[in-house]
Amino acid sequence: MKNLWAPWRMKYIKDEYSKPQGCVFCQKLEEQKDEDNLILLRGKTAFIIMNLYPYNNGHLMVVPCRHISDFTALREDETAEIIALLKKSNIALKKAMNPAGFNIGLNLGRVAGAGIAEHIHWHIVPRWEADTNFMPVVNNTTVIPQALDEAYNLIKRNLDEQQ
Repeated sequence: MKNLWAPWRMKYIKDEYSKPQGCVFCQKLEEQKDEDNLILLRGKTAFIIMNLYPYNNGHLMVVPCRHISDFTALREDETAEIIALLKKSNIALKKAMNPAGFNIGLNLGRVAGAGIAEHIHWHIVPRWEADTNFMPVVNNTTVIPQALDEAYNLIKRNLDEQQ
């Protein structure tokens, strides 16, 4: 039998039982510790952040700065910047990681799969041929081949080049 070591997953397991109070997106935005909080880029009305518990390597999210859960209540300036940041993210991920495709979308409401339903956010998940295997099905585990800080630096460099 072979072992797959993923010690960083312990943080996820422990965090499942000690969720912070309040909105995690709002807290991270207020802290002004972008690298520690995996915030890649701040816009005027929205920001790009890496998913702390990614579905795949390079999994990003675009989040409005305003605490809002209703898609139809987004202002036009927020909607425009969110789309612009999704495009920038897509360009940066293509250059940094050369994925074969992407899943880009949002889940509106807890029943639709939103883990943080109170603050709307879009997911950008890079995809590669055969990146899905038995691990999620058999062990409810995702294998992420790159450390978050390494992916952060690579993606950030590619986002900064677009400025």
